[in-house]
Amino acid sequence: MDRRGFLTGLGALAAELPRRELIREENARPGTTDWQLTYVRADPRSESGWGKWPVRSPLIEGFAGKTSVRPGEKIDFYVSTDPAARVVIDFYRLGYYGGKGGRHLLRVGPLKGIAQPTPPVGDSRLRECVWEKTHTLDVPKDWVSGVYLGKLSSLDHRYQSYVIFIVRDDRPAAYLFQCSDNTWQAYNAWPDKYSLYHNDRKDKIVLASGTQVSRDRPYGRYIQIMDNPLTQGSGEFLLWEYPLAYWMESLGLDVTYCSNVDVHLSIDCLTRCKAMLSVGHDEYWSREQFDNVSAAVKQGVSVAFLSANSCCFVTPLTKGTRVLERKGRYGGVRPVERKYMADLPLDGPNEATLIGAQTVSPFNGSGDWVCSRPDHWIFKGTGMKKGDAIPGLIGWEFHGEPAKIPGLEVVSEGPTLNSGDAATRYAATVYPGPKGNIVFNASTIFWSQGLSTPPGHMPPISHYGRPHGVDERVQRITRNVLERMGG
Repeated sequence: MDRRGFLTGLGALAAELPRRELIREENARPGTTDWQLTYVRADPRSESGWGKWPVRSPLIEGFAGKTSVRPGEKIDFYVSTDPAARVVIDFYRLGYYGGKGGRHLLRVGPLKGIAQPTPPVGDSRLRECVWEKTHTLDVPKDWVSGVYLGKLSSLDHRYQSYVIFIVRDDRPAAYLFQCSDNTWQAYNAWPDKYSLYHNDRKDKIVLASGTQVSRDRPYGRYIQIMDNPLTQGSGEFLLWEYPLAYWMESLGLDVTYCSNVDVHLSIDCLTRCKAMLSVGHDEYWSREQFDNVSAAVKQGVSVAFLSANSCCFVTPLTKGTRVLERKGRYGGVRPVERKYMADLPLDGPNEATLIGAQTVSPFNGSGDWVCSRPDHWIFKGTGMKKGDAIPGLIGWEFHGEPAKIPGLEVVSEGPTLNSGDAATRYAATVYPGPKGNIVFNASTIFWSQGLSTPPGHMPPISHYGRPHGVDERVQRITRNVLERMGG
């Protein structure tokens, strides 16, 4: 390299290094626990359909007009208060922040809150809110990519709720944290029994097509497996994804954030980063999303599925990505699934060809995560021996039936205990990509639960199994994987 080339490369490195330090510098700023809700109240008439728990908070509720937004762009917020009440919105970025979990950035208001109409039931049971805009935020140019909460508080009573959105950027980074917002919305029952899991079928089959859901409505409480009222309006993020984000930011890792929608829209969202992370409960993927991730792997991007039930249903996005519907099963409906899946005409490739394993039926197992290959680099520094187990780490959803991919290795496998079929097994896998990249499948919805317990987080308990909380072995395995993927 000649002197000019050396200086050019040195200049590029000097410009790149500060960007790599963004997360470390951001988390050095003062944090607060005030991002958490203190008082919520749900309408008992708004039953979810999962037990008797109500989902809606008509005293104060709202939603963001975009799933994700860049710094410097505008995002609209729609708030309803019934009865009318004055509202303030406090905006917080979630991260580590010295263990506080969030940083306060801005307060707007007081704003005029009004009772907005509950939308009628449209075709395909669609409920779309056509509400009067409450506030437009010009996103400051210095806001760092991350998951943001707007805490809605009334000045006329004590009740609160959230709006949630993602700030994304276009910078190269080591890790792309993909939020599972399609799945948040699929399980959103707002205003009552209007998720993708509710329909009017006489045969009572739940996993069918013909029902649509819209992002243009508040998130009701997520209560499929647990009741945590103080997450009102935040989708599923605080339960499944926040422990990983909190842990990664505590280490100062070079991470940037995006939504399922961003991956659906462009492969460029993926190829600017060394690795993509699928996190927690990432069940609903559009075909465009699947194709973009598959193509990115071929181009050298690594992927970590720190998740389960991932990429299970083919989910077209319509009306500018604001409406989604379950239309197919990746790999087609399996024979054992036909008794509870119907009318899913849009097949996709078998998800195991990307993940390394697939969602298997019967669902709803749980179990211990058992070391199968202690000599594998994944287990470096863990001290684990063959047969050693991390208790309860396999959640009620998991992946199994490994794909026949050249070089694929099963690093953990074992039975699931509550599936009703003793032969049902999970399998955690890793396989090499074509350019030195890797694809890792942790094979459990509970993986993030072993990394951290942030403020405001309540560990899940479901199907007669639960994780045991933070585990140094889960942390070390995750570090080994991330180091191999992104340096």
